[in-house]
Amino acid sequence: MSSVQNLLLESLLGTKHVDNAAIIKIHARTVLVSSPGFNISPSDIRVLVNGFSKNPVQVRRDGLYFREKDYKCVRADERSLYAKKRIMLAVHFDQPGGPENLYLKEVAKPEPGPGEVLLKVAASALNRADVLQRWGQYSPPPGASNILGLEASGHVVTVGPGCQGPWKAGHSAMALLAGGGQAEYVTVPEGHLMPVPKGLTLIQAAAIPEAWLTAFQLLHVIGQVKAGETVLIHAGSSGVGTAAVQLARQAGAIPLVTAGSLDKIKAVEKLGAAAGFNYKEGDFSAATLEFTKGAGANVILDCVGGSYWEKNVACLALDGRWVLYGLLGGAEVHGELLSKLLTKRGSLLTSLLRSRDKKYKAELVAAFTQQILPHFAQDEPGSLRPVVDTVFPLKQVAEAHVYMEQNKNLGKIVLEVTPVP
Repeated sequence: MSSVQNLLLESLLGTKHVDNAAIIKIHARTVLVSSPGFNISPSDIRVLVNGFSKNPVQVRRDGLYFREKDYKCVRADERSLYAKKRIMLAVHFDQPGGPENLYLKEVAKPEPGPGEVLLKVAASALNRADVLQRWGQYSPPPGASNILGLEASGHVVTVGPGCQGPWKAGHSAMALLAGGGQAEYVTVPEGHLMPVPKGLTLIQAAAIPEAWLTAFQLLHVIGQVKAGETVLIHAGSSGVGTAAVQLARQAGAIPLVTAGSLDKIKAVEKLGAAAGFNYKEGDFSAATLEFTKGAGANVILDCVGGSYWEKNVACLALDGRWVLYGLLGGAEVHGELLSKLLTKRGSLLTSLLRSRDKKYKAELVAAFTQQILPHFAQDEPGSLRPVVDTVFPLKQVAEAHVYMEQNKNLGKIVLEVTPVP
């Protein structure tokens, strides 16, 4: 055993609460020697080294500490040691209610189980499901984390037993989650990970998984959209809406949208919408029928529900598919829904993604990765792109929820969890 490894192990024995560490070679940005079981991604090494180089250090009796909150260093020699933390910060609320209930709390850092990967989260996007869960109206599926966050991007830290995929420590990835994304670390079934498209940042990547997989599922798996068909997309300026517009256009369909302002409509038209209708100022049903010369929409993607049912059926084409995936406008229906739907020979289809089983999600991720992901390229005309409206640091999660509830966003609201050097 080398003298430097002896130095490392002796230091660990004499230091409380530190059982996993390494000596970092500062200038080479590498691990010189480490204790058994120690694992650190290349990106974490860069953060550690940058913190060591730029920030003053505080010397205490039991060691040396960086001001970087993610890193604790104990004295072994002038290079110092890195010790992994077993706790992390996560978004938390003690009781259902408004955004003011949200705060960051130290919780246990998860460990990957069989077939899982531990991801160090760089960013996580906000979804309506997070708001509903905060209000106590949408519980996580059984076995899922109760931490908010249905999508995330970051770097692989460790790979659990039994994993057979391509993922290695240090790989950048984006993840579809049932919960847990709004934290410093999250465990992910390996089949729910996707590579970050070339040219996209981790902030942009965080805006893809939940929104784009939802839109992909609604259009292709549930709605069975075909080239030449007209698709009416409610909340067209939302994360799912902006994704659905681009996917519909890519499929050769004609996307129409509803939105709450002229600015939002113009922005979504630039993404490929053939027309947009301001639901606050007019009847989107009549406008849809006028645009389609009376034929109506072949597919309707509806996250509103109850308050839209009559107008939806009125502008649904014969043999059309009305795909319901949310109830922002309530769940109650009063009137002759069934008879009117029957007259149109229409299909009312419903779908959720979060509650689907792991096998379904893995198959959906695989199909999306193969069919859609290659089309995300910033430098190519007609390429797909996630739309990011605003980025909030994780500590401002309450402000992010307020912003979402005010319906101000065009595209996704992203929480930056760990700044990437």
